[in-house]
Amino acid sequence: MSAFLPPEQWFATLPTSYLASFGLITDPSGRVLLVEPNYREHWTLPGGVVEQDEPPHVACEREVAEEVGLEVAAGALLAVQWSAPAGPRPRPFCSFVFDCGRVPPDARITLQAEELDDHAFLDPDTALGRMHPALAPRLKAALEGRREGRAVYVAA
Repeated sequence: MSAFLPPEQWFATLPTSYLASFGLITDPSGRVLLVEPNYREHWTLPGGVVEQDEPPHVACEREVAEEVGLEVAAGALLAVQWSAPAGPRPRPFCSFVFDCGRVPPDARITLQAEELDDHAFLDPDTALGRMHPALAPRLKAALEGRREGRAVYVAA
């Protein structure tokens, strides 16, 4: 902390970023659950923006429940992706991917109709191909993190 600024002024000078949390959910055969948002042209993992004062793991659980109707526990942190400011977004995005486990083949998915058009359990290569090229490394890292039992960092 600067010796010249009171704490509240010093904190106001620090950089900020946006946060998002996603869940890696697979079926018993290892297929990945992706959702198709109606406000984007690409598929993604279930999840979304972390709300003010909300821990990222809690945001993951809330977003998964809202988007696909599954009550899951956000387990191990599998991946973190940092994305630079781009286009109209003036700040970086930091996205967390948590291990939300495996669900049975007959798991009931209930889509959030206001935001999502579809969902699918896809083999990892197909899932990666449906994601935007800037987001696919997040899934690839999460799968690696689950396989190796460690968190993987992705700088985009």
